[in-house]
Amino acid sequence: MDQNSAYCAPPAAAPRPAPGRRDGEPFADCVLCGEPTEYPESVKGATLCPVCEWQEAQRTACSG
Repeated sequence: MDQNSAYCAPPAAAPRPAPGRRDGEPFADCVLCGEPTEYPESVKGATLCPVCEWQEAQRTACSG
């Protein structure tokens, strides 16, 4: 089967390292609800927990 066929599955993406603790660093708290996030405290910007991240994505996807 041809590699460019429309019926072929897309090539597997290279695995990305999971966000999280590095060298025992604690997780950052969500800026909306205060729950732990998947990101270390050293991450810059507004960190969101998985639930708030999903809800924010839903809000921004429907606005426009």
